Amino acid sequence: MANMTSSSKGNESRGGSTTGQAMDKAKDVAGQAMDKAKDVAGQAMDKARDAASSVSEMVGHAASTAGKKADDFTSSAGHSIRQFGDTIREHAPKEGVLGQAGSTVANTTKQVGRYLEEEGLSGMMEDVTSLVKRNPIPAILVGIGLGVLIGRVMRS
Repeated sequence: MANMTSSSKGNESRGGSTTGQAMDKAKDVAGQAMDKAKDVAGQAMDKARDAASSVSEMVGHAASTAGKKADDFTSSAGHSIRQFGDTIREHAPKEGVLGQAGSTVANTTKQVGRYLEEEGLSGMMEDVTSLVKRNPIPAILVGIGLGVLIGRVMRS
């Protein structure tokens, strides 16, 4: 029995050293795997940032294009409205109360058309913004009034 004990102690010491080496090897492999995972995660983050940047640029370009098209459409609509003012002037009576009313409507329609044609949608937005800045209380009251009106229409 003593021989078994000493031989089993020898195996344990060799097994202990083998186990220690296996543990060291496992730690090395785990460390390498961790480093590789960090590298892959870093590369994935870089690619995600690049993709987000590309998408952001594409959205900005699309918004710019949409804004340009909206301005072009508004300008085109302004041109049509101005021509409609000319048509009103041609077909309206030339004298009397109806003549004056027709002339006023034609002039106003032409002015609206010219404004839309020259300013476009972006110019209109700038004008509305400056109007609200100059008159904040009336703008808030108009907004509340429109909200109430829309609410009543939607409820009906």
